[in-house]
Amino acid sequence: MAFTHLHVHTEYSLLDGSNKIKEYAARVKELGMTAAAITDHGVMYGVIEFYKAAKAQGIQPILGCEVYVAPNSRFDRETVYGEDRYYHLVLLAENNEGYGNLVKIVSKGFVDGYYYKPRVDFEVLKTYHEGIIALSACLAGEVQRYLVRGLYEEAKQTALKYQDCFGEGNFFLELQDHGISQQQTVNQQLLRLSKDTGIALVATNDVHYTYETDADSHDILLCLQTGKKLSDENRMRYEGGQYYVKSEAEMRALFPYALEAVENTQKIADRCHVEIEFGHTKLPNFPVPKGYTTYEYLEKLCYEGLNERYPLVTKELDERLKYELSVIKDMGYVEYFLIVWDYIRYAREHGISVGPGRGSAAGSLVAYTTGITNIDPIRYHLIFERFLNPERISMPDIDVDFCFERRQEVIDYVIEKYGRDCVTQIITFGTLAARGVIRDVGRVMDLPYAFVDTIAKSIPNELGITIERAITMNPELRNRYENEENVKRVIDMSKRLEGLPRHSSTHAAGVVISQKPMEEYVPLCLGIDGMLTTQFTMTTIEELGLLKMDFLGLRTLTVLLNAAKMAEKNHGVSLDIDRIDFDDKAVFESLGTGKTDGVFQLESAGMKNFMKELKPENLEDIIAGIALYRPGPMDFIPAYIRGKNQSGEIAYDCPQLKPILEPTYGCIVYQEQVMQIVRDLAGYTLGRSDLVRRAMSKKKQSVMEQERKNFVYGNPGEGIPGCVANGIHEQTADKIFDEMIDFAKYAFNKSHAAAYAVVAYQTAYLKYYYPVEYMAALMTSVQDHVTKVSEYIQTCRKMGILILPPDINEGESGFSVSDGQIRYGLSAIKSVGRPLIAAALKERQANGKFTSLKDFLTRMSSGELNKRAVENFIKAGAFDGMKGTRKQKMFSYIGMMDDINREKKESMAGQMSLFDLVSPEERREYETAMPDVGEYDKETLLGFEKEVLGVYISGHPLEEYEGRWRKNITATTADFLLEEETGETKVKDGESVTVGGMIVNKTIKYTRTNQTMAFLTIEDLLGTVEVVVFPRDYLKNQTLMQEEAKVFIRGRANVEEEKNGKVICEKVYAFDDAKQELWIQFLDKEQFASREEELYRLLADSDGEDAVVVYLSAEKAMKRLPPSRNIKIDAGLLESLSGCFGENNIKVVEKAIEKTR
Repeated sequence: MAFTHLHVHTEYSLLDGSNKIKEYAARVKELGMTAAAITDHGVMYGVIEFYKAAKAQGIQPILGCEVYVAPNSRFDRETVYGEDRYYHLVLLAENNEGYGNLVKIVSKGFVDGYYYKPRVDFEVLKTYHEGIIALSACLAGEVQRYLVRGLYEEAKQTALKYQDCFGEGNFFLELQDHGISQQQTVNQQLLRLSKDTGIALVATNDVHYTYETDADSHDILLCLQTGKKLSDENRMRYEGGQYYVKSEAEMRALFPYALEAVENTQKIADRCHVEIEFGHTKLPNFPVPKGYTTYEYLEKLCYEGLNERYPLVTKELDERLKYELSVIKDMGYVEYFLIVWDYIRYAREHGISVGPGRGSAAGSLVAYTTGITNIDPIRYHLIFERFLNPERISMPDIDVDFCFERRQEVIDYVIEKYGRDCVTQIITFGTLAARGVIRDVGRVMDLPYAFVDTIAKSIPNELGITIERAITMNPELRNRYENEENVKRVIDMSKRLEGLPRHSSTHAAGVVISQKPMEEYVPLCLGIDGMLTTQFTMTTIEELGLLKMDFLGLRTLTVLLNAAKMAEKNHGVSLDIDRIDFDDKAVFESLGTGKTDGVFQLESAGMKNFMKELKPENLEDIIAGIALYRPGPMDFIPAYIRGKNQSGEIAYDCPQLKPILEPTYGCIVYQEQVMQIVRDLAGYTLGRSDLVRRAMSKKKQSVMEQERKNFVYGNPGEGIPGCVANGIHEQTADKIFDEMIDFAKYAFNKSHAAAYAVVAYQTAYLKYYYPVEYMAALMTSVQDHVTKVSEYIQTCRKMGILILPPDINEGESGFSVSDGQIRYGLSAIKSVGRPLIAAALKERQANGKFTSLKDFLTRMSSGELNKRAVENFIKAGAFDGMKGTRKQKMFSYIGMMDDINREKKESMAGQMSLFDLVSPEERREYETAMPDVGEYDKETLLGFEKEVLGVYISGHPLEEYEGRWRKNITATTADFLLEEETGETKVKDGESVTVGGMIVNKTIKYTRTNQTMAFLTIEDLLGTVEVVVFPRDYLKNQTLMQEEAKVFIRGRANVEEEKNGKVICEKVYAFDDAKQELWIQFLDKEQFASREEELYRLLADSDGEDAVVVYLSAEKAMKRLPPSRNIKIDAGLLESLSGCFGENNIKVVEKAIEKTR
């Protein structure tokens, strides 16, 4: 072969290239080529992935980038406009030095030169030119731009400038032909330029997709990038369909007049050899005190911690610690542990909450003794090899949770310690997933929403699903694909785009720390917050041997810290949340009631029911609960609960299983148990047992069959005795192996579950002993999520905790405790900035409480106070503790602020005011005078609260209907919100639902056929949900759909990926359609007879639709009074009846709507 593609965009030219790397490498191989390049726009996101894919195909990878070159300095911004903001230039790494230089060039483009695009300049190119071959690029290259404009001499000077920069023989003039007339003109000029300057030519195809047939799907991708539809006239296009991976024959046919340009591609390819090093760890050096090696210092820390953690250090403990230390030393991870220990130490010393541990690291005694984790691996039977396996070399992974609000302080400490240029965050990519890409393609093709929605929802909503697999799984979808042309077109286009990266973002927790400046190892870009970010993903970073740490922000740790502080302040106790009693029966009993709102990991509806059934008695039960409550393992919950309740009936297949499965009542629940079974029954090492567990979870069939033989019969050559040699019957061993395989695909990491269980218990402990403080801290943590606050307000009311409005004299920035009740947080008031709150609290602390509205306005007048903030303080009730109603304050505050400002000006000018002539008593009397305007009605006050706090505090317009509301709904508005932990809604797509509440917003729309439809916003006691009413249902129900109307809406849940759910309306009912019954209880028939006339007399004045039922307690009989006795239930009637017959004998029963129709 004598041709190699040197100008190639892959999927990592985001939304511009649809050339999938693996397909590209396979296609190049298929065409008989021996090498291929990657040159994405301005980035190197895909070079390692391409390197591996090319090597796997036996192709020589050429690593490059099409960079953007600034016309002058990369630091310039608005000196040039339009297409002259930057030129294109293709750079290829000839050798490892060139690769290192290319990494630096691309990094500089982001770090120094980002302006619309990451731009470099000649200074950068000259500095890092060694080992790089440059091509003049496409029509957007600087040389070609001059030629298009007819400026031949300028083009010639520019070409010589590039040749001078990269050296003779390292710069080439690039010929391209995609059927564009300008290219024909430019190519002739390039031939002349080559002859005049001696600069060689090279022929390329500007590849953006793999196959010729991909032109249509690539066109759709461009529409996604630009937000256009295929039908739009004025949009970006790659005309002619020529941007695919062409064969050598096709390239020769394009350039018969310049065959040497075709052959030069192979000559360049033959020069390019870069070797990437994988697996060699590059840990930063950790400074230790003089006189210690790093290992000796780690050992010292471990033994100090061992003696502190365990009053009695047994031989087993000592041996386990020695073994772990030796493995860590032999695998070269001593510095790793010291680095993690150091920043956790820093966090604890600075009062930053640290989680008990996350993931498999909790299985390490070294991690526990150094304080990296806070879970005893011995007590909970956690396994070190699940974390670090000497038989499988891979970087350990210690994920650490920190207080959500102060996580950045720990990252800043690491940056300070190791150097800003040695610490970066990690990039991650969002992809075009199966359902999403179908919606995107349908939108670009301008197909009806409902049509596209049905196709998208035919794709099962499961992790890692592909369109191809969905067609195989779903017969209905397969049938539509085979028989409906439109469906086939959408799916075919979607399949070609599925899996492409859509956008880049910063990994939520990942941070990389390196020995040398990061650009010595990986290309960098800038994150949204301006922090340096790697251009390689987490997996690639680890493969390259760089140290990746996860700094996770866990909101619950912040809640625990704040709740403990409030408990200490209010109750005078000293609380160390890591040293509470983890065997407190009262706490476990509280969990067994299922009232676990606000308890970490245990507050979902399903988990509440599970806790009620489980009745946990110890931390092991909570660990198992967290491990089991997931799709798949849920099937084992009944067996687990049966075993717990009837432990005497548990039968073990062999005696060796009992100590392993006894803590989980005979069930295999954890990955660690699989490892213990193969070790204790068949004699595997723990390292080898971890490899078996991994193979089982990945369903590697061939490996499994071999391992079955090893497990049952042994393998002397590999040092495995086997079950039979250990006295376990062959049939029994086979049965146990089958059960392990069945569960291994679901089994959970016990170390991870244990860490979560500890935090769950800590939250439950604080909620049980300090409920008011805990709920206040919990609500502070979610104060920006109004629906969550509403949910917790409801929880507080059930717990008998009153929610008080914000108060400028009593409240704090967050939710606080006031006389055993919860005071709403001041910073939750809208349009009142946190700096103003901080200033007000500081003023209050320094000079005492504010005595009046005027006093507040005067003392705060020099800061950030504005009229909008004052108005919202009044509306929220923050000044209710001062003289005057909210209405009086609303009528007065503007005049007061104007007076204060005028007085300040006069004071500064040295003028006397009227106030200076009167006594202090007369002045105070004048100041406090407010207009006699009374107070707003309750509805207005509630409206103000909702407006400025997002929730109702002093009441709710629906509170008097709460019984009726709960009786008739199947879902609340909160059930339609994406949950933070799962990223899913509680309601499922297509589920039949009934919601209820007030219509707070109504928008009318008209369809293409001019039919009327509506979008409603329904508000209930917890929040809001959108309701879509299509034309047919709008016509049927429009009289009920008025703003402020209280309605129930029956319909279907509509849930799209990563969005809050909606309701598709089918039927609307007024609240009044729900009937009530009044039940009156009498002791017996005789008592009723004696008081019957008295009852009828009281009922006679009430007229309405509500039925009356008489209940006779002794006879357990009921009598429904005739319709002529129907009444209208109201507060006055209930008061009269209660006074006459006793409050306990009067009850209002709400009837479900469906039962009353």
